[in-house]
Amino acid sequence: MVLDWSVIIHYFPFLLKGALLTLQISLFSLLFGLIIGLVAALCVLSKNRLLRWPARFYVWLIRSTPLLVQLFIIYFGLPQFGLDLSPFWSGVLALALNTGAYNAETIRAGILSVPSGQSEAARSLGMGASLCMRRIILPQALRLIIPPLGNNFVILIKDTSLVSTITLVELTLTAQRLIGSTYKPFEMYLMAALLYAVLTTGAALLLRQVERRMTWGAV
Repeated sequence: MVLDWSVIIHYFPFLLKGALLTLQISLFSLLFGLIIGLVAALCVLSKNRLLRWPARFYVWLIRSTPLLVQLFIIYFGLPQFGLDLSPFWSGVLALALNTGAYNAETIRAGILSVPSGQSEAARSLGMGASLCMRRIILPQALRLIIPPLGNNFVILIKDTSLVSTITLVELTLTAQRLIGSTYKPFEMYLMAALLYAVLTTGAALLLRQVERRMTWGAV
């Protein structure tokens, strides 16, 4: 079989547009997912049961259910209660909540890996718990959690393909629609796969540079 390069060249700008939307969804979901993950991790580690138990329930629920079901609940289910989100923000919310739960476990593990003597020494110098967390614990934990957080981001980019099920015309749905007019499924899906590979590889390389800088800063 010979690839139809004329079709690939002609429709590549449309696929690239879909890839840019995929990147936009990923970045928004990454930002909100990091915030949600940090807050959830701190709540799980809190001594206050009113914070700890809801956070634990959130992490358990998200990690125990499929992302696709979570996406459908937000996009198709929430309008039943008067909350009607656009496909874009439904996708971002679902992805952010999903990756936030995994980020919470990653951040929690990173915080617990910092020797307890660090916080004890900080408190002996008069630091409060919140100041100790910001100045002492989190900076040390950050160096440890960047690799797993980076892995979560790479997974997040690939998971954006699921938002095609709620009519959001990102990379996957763009390829599907182009197949309907070109009847070239191999070429379209191949180009979509290559664009996903470019996005995930670029993210991995960028995060590797961040990890190296953090490592050099620790030396």
